[in-house]
Formats: sequence, structure tokens, C-alpha cells
Amino acid sequence: MYTATGLNDKDQCLREYAPLVKRLAHQMMTKLPYSVQIDDIIQAGMMGLLDAASRYDEFHGAQFETYATQRIRGAMLDELREADWLPRSLRRDMRRIELAISRLQQKFGRSPNETEIAGELEIPLAEYQQMLQESRGAQLVYYEDFHGEDQDDFFERFEFGKDENPMDLLEDERFKAELVHAIENLPERERMVMGMIYEQEMNLREVGEVLGVSESRVSQLHSQAVARLRSRIKGY
Repeated sequence: MYTATGLNDKDQCLREYAPLVKRLAHQMMTKLPYSVQIDDIIQAGMMGLLDAASRYDEFHGAQFETYATQRIRGAMLDELREADWLPRSLRRDMRRIELAISRLQQKFGRSPNETEIAGELEIPLAEYQQMLQESRGAQLVYYEDFHGEDQDDFFERFEFGKDENPMDLLEDERFKAELVHAIENLPERERMVMGMIYEQEMNLREVGEVLGVSESRVSQLHSQAVARLRSRIKGY
């Protein structure tokens, strides 16, 4: 199956590694809003797999699956860049939630629960939970946190300028210490969700099976955890 110039049986490669593409797609969907279609991500990943099959050289020493994983993820990210997948309305909703959490945190001296947050937003609990679900894909740090609202949102597109890189913030020891502290102080279930998604790379279905809840509930917990963390680390 392997040659010095790559994989000589691409059909066999697609059959063998299609489950890898689907697994990577489902992992990525955990962090993306519902506006993104998983079929689009899988299709992009399959193109990345084909590219890996044509470029792979076993004499480079890397296992093909390791090499293919990189190419597949890269193709998926390229698809997301072109689609401009994170709408401004999502960020507006998240900022409303963050402000409500911040106000209640100062008022109560503890993490507010969902009912309290919904009350602060003056919306029914079900509407708040729907807002959380639709906000799947919210990120911890946005490019616009460092620039004006009217400028391009390159951070969401995974693109950065040479002179200004928001990721530099993540190298700051004080910021990392504050982030760790914020994660440790998340409500237990939200802390578990973040750990399973980002440390164990589990998808929504797998996390839901562990917690005994639906995928949509996991999505809500993830979005709420991100809002709590963003509220906590504002100003760093």
C-alpha cells in the first residue's frame, strides 16, 4: 500500500482512514457553532486525507496516521477559514451572558446558577439555555478583545498578524495562573466538561454518555463554562 512517493491505493486509504476523518470531525464540532455542518467538515477532511495519501513518504519516519491527522485537521481549518464560521451575533450573545455572570458574581460572591443568570438577563430559563446551545463554538479569547469591534476578526479565522498576536497573552504567567484558578472554580459539572473536551478530546456524545445527559446539554454546559472563564479573565 505504501510507496516512496506516497500511498498507491487511494481507495483503500479512504476506506481504512475514513473513521479517523469522522472522529476528528466530531471532535472539532464540539467547539463549533451549530451553523457549521458536519458533512462539510468531513468532506474537507477527506480531501485532506487524499492530500496526505499523495504526499506521504514512509521514509520520512512518521507513521501515516500521525501525518494524515495533521493534514486532515489542516484541511478542516481551511474550510472554516473560508466559511467565516463565527457570526457576530454569537459574540454579542456571549458578551451579554458574560456581563450578567460578572454582575451576579460581584453581587453574590459566588458563581451564579443558570436560573439566576437567566433572571439577570430578564429571559426565561429555556430561552437562556437555547442561547447557550446556539453559542456553541464560543472561544476563550477573541481577536476583538484586543482590537476595535469594526476590525476584521482574524483570530476566529485562525490568522494572525506578524506584529500583534493575541496568543502572546496565553504565554503570560499571570494570565495562565488566573486561568487555572478560574477553571478550578468552575461548577463541578462544567469543570468536568471542559476537561473531557479539551484534555481527553472527547466529543459531545461521549461526554454526554459519561454525564448521563444529552449532547445539547453538554453544549450548553460548555458555552456557560466559557462565558464564566471569559468573565473571570477580563482585563488580562
